[in-house]
Amino acid sequence: MERRILGRTGAELSIVGFGGVALVQKTQAEANALVAEMIDLGVNYFDVAPSYGSEQETEIRLGGALEGKRDSVFVACKTGMRTRDAAEAELHRSLKHLKTDYFDLYQLHAITTLEEMETVFAPGGAMEVFIEAREKGLVKHLGFSAHSVEAAFYAMEHFDFDSALFPINFVTFYEGNFDPQIIAKAQEHGVARLALKAMAKTHWKPDATRDYPHCWYEPITDPHWSELALRFTLSQPITAAVPPGDERLVRWAVEFASRFTPITAEEAKELQGYAQSLKPIFAYTG
Repeated sequence: MERRILGRTGAELSIVGFGGVALVQKTQAEANALVAEMIDLGVNYFDVAPSYGSEQETEIRLGGALEGKRDSVFVACKTGMRTRDAAEAELHRSLKHLKTDYFDLYQLHAITTLEEMETVFAPGGAMEVFIEAREKGLVKHLGFSAHSVEAAFYAMEHFDFDSALFPINFVTFYEGNFDPQIIAKAQEHGVARLALKAMAKTHWKPDATRDYPHCWYEPITDPHWSELALRFTLSQPITAAVPPGDERLVRWAVEFASRFTPITAEEAKELQGYAQSLKPIFAYTG
């Protein structure tokens, strides 16, 4: 699988990563087998958060699955805590669960409002922990994942983050005007881009049968559109994309990535036409 450099960090990441949500409700043996399969297929970028699953199960499963393999992979973790004390406690718990002395990338998770960002950067906020953890070698690089343009902008204007993880999806791009804003700002600040939701379709309908229960949005399950959607995302100025948290879709993404070619103008036009029939899961109206 192709690898790309994560901005100024110099780290080389597989263009498709593995999201920890795919380990929800897995046994340790199942997690071990799936993670080993991904590594054999060329995946070296693993992303997880304590909020995935119940009682930090995905961290624990991933930690067990990566025993003996830690030095050959890039592990990114997150915290949803916004204050110093809570973030510090969560960081150390995550390190213990993942059986590692450090994270390659540690991220503010799902930043959304300006109010929470003000808390993060205020005295006693989570950023104090981030900076100290990097100085102590507990984390190598610092980033954030964003669920709003406003929060992403605030983060990049207030700190020199190494990376930004956010939705880059053909529907949110064409119909939501979401992705272009953050891509441009990240390029301006020299922040590496990582993609979420590449294979997302739209919101689940209230009466829908959720065949992919760990996806909070409806994923694209038609192979043609799913591959086009991932290729669209990987054709943007990004390092890597994390597919939906379902092992079936993860395998698709890895397969698609193994034969990746940049999307053509004709294919992009086809996707733009398809997007017109869909409601984006994220949108920017500013």
